[in-house]
Amino acid sequence: MVKKKTKDRKIAKKISGKMSFSELLGKYPQAAEILMSKGMSCVGCPMAMQESLEMGARAHGIDVKKLVDELNKKLAKSKK
Repeated sequence: MVKKKTKDRKIAKKISGKMSFSELLGKYPQAAEILMSKGMSCVGCPMAMQESLEMGARAHGIDVKKLVDELNKKLAKSKK
């Protein structure tokens, strides 16, 4: 089966749990609202900016895969 490339997939491949908060927010500042809605107020902490999204999610008891999927979906919609 051949997969078609879509705008959504391009965005989805750019965001991962390995990204640092500073990288994520630098590229997608609108992600801050999503993270804050999950209780991840650490996005405003200078010390947390070097942490990965995965590290932050784990510290807050959030499923990393679900968070990344939600970010990708919401950010893909905002690009349209």
